[in-house]
Amino acid sequence: MVVQHNLRAMNANRMLGITQGTLSKSAEKLSSGYKVNRAADDAAGLSISEKMRKQIRGLSQASANAEDGISAVQTAEGALTEVHDMLQRMNELAVKASNGTNALSDRQTIQDEVDQLLTEIDRVSETTKFNETYLLKGDRDTKTVTVDAHDAGINGTLTQNTTKATFKMDALKLGDTIKIGGTEYTIGAAAADIKTSSIKDATAGELITVDGTQYTVAGAAGANADKNVLAIADILSKISDGSSAVYNGKTYHAMVDAKKVDGTAGTDNIDDTKPQVITDQKAYELINEELKIASSVGATKTAAKVGTAPTTATNGKVTFSITKGEVDRKEGLTFALHVGADADMTNKISVQIDALDTAGLGIQGLNVKDNSGAAATYAIDAIADAVAHVSSQRSLLGAVQNRLEHTINNLDNVVENTTSAESAIRDTDMATEMVKYSNANILSQAGQSMLAQGNQSNQGVLSLLG
Repeated sequence: MVVQHNLRAMNANRMLGITQGTLSKSAEKLSSGYKVNRAADDAAGLSISEKMRKQIRGLSQASANAEDGISAVQTAEGALTEVHDMLQRMNELAVKASNGTNALSDRQTIQDEVDQLLTEIDRVSETTKFNETYLLKGDRDTKTVTVDAHDAGINGTLTQNTTKATFKMDALKLGDTIKIGGTEYTIGAAAADIKTSSIKDATAGELITVDGTQYTVAGAAGANADKNVLAIADILSKISDGSSAVYNGKTYHAMVDAKKVDGTAGTDNIDDTKPQVITDQKAYELINEELKIASSVGATKTAAKVGTAPTTATNGKVTFSITKGEVDRKEGLTFALHVGADADMTNKISVQIDALDTAGLGIQGLNVKDNSGAAATYAIDAIADAVAHVSSQRSLLGAVQNRLEHTINNLDNVVENTTSAESAIRDTDMATEMVKYSNANILSQAGQSMLAQGNQSNQGVLSLLG
């Protein structure tokens, strides 16, 4: 028996220490809910878990970013709803002002309401904001842009290019009628030109009416006893300046053009007694002017320009070259929504909103007030373009909103599954850990008992010492 070393007590104490350590760790895991509380618990698991936590928290914030993006888009789109309504009302007013029953004072009243609506569109653009970001008035930078050309309601084909536009129409012929600026004109010419027109090719039996008298074209034998059956040359000889001939449903006016509209001597390609009878070149001049007026609506910086009226036709068509008008407009607003946990640029969703004030919509300074109603008529096309512009912008914002909703669903799904994986690494399995805790607790109690027994084992030496 020895007294210097109590090996049984030492062994019991060592085992009790191990058990107490295990018990302490189990208590820590049970109380914290984590089975990895420090790197020593699971070095690799901690590294993986922290990477997952970074992803989870980043994706959770990305989902919140997308929600904010939806709110911003809804704010802009809601404001554009009112802009749409105002444009529709302006369209009604322009159609109303186009009616010929309105006096100038009536159109002034209509213009007053149009001015108020234009002002309100600008106010909505200037004040609509989300979190101190103005959504509809564009960026601070200003650029010069072109305004779409218009065809002034004339039959033809208008082709838009970047800074130019081209308008093609069928070449006008003698007897054609065309409406320009709301007035119907008939294409006439000098008597000599009438005589060389398609009338000279009339064949036997065809009817030609000259100044109200109907003639029948004679056959090869020439005129017969009927004085109204004449050779084509004789019928043409009856056409003089001021005459009107009707052939194949068309009326050919032999113009008298010896003085100008203001009464001074000279020619102006307008019939002196019938001002709605004009030459084809005069018609082209009027079309040129109307194209310029119609294409200049909203062009507050530089008015549209139309090239010289065509003098000849190509392949039966005449072409007008239009230099588009210009307006100063703010650059559109562009911002990116970050919807991912990483710094990858593919995690950016770009949102673009044009400057949607009256300048950006091409209706700045819109005028529906004039004596003829032509200005209001041309305003209708400009308003239609503005409506289409707002519709396009709203459609784009709606598409972005739908995309963001799908993005949020995907982000939330990834967060949920990644959280599940991270939980498997880091969270305590309470049932399993409780079993370990109970086992360690029992062993601790047993160890304490054995340590007490070991400490008592050397008491037997006293009996030897008497």
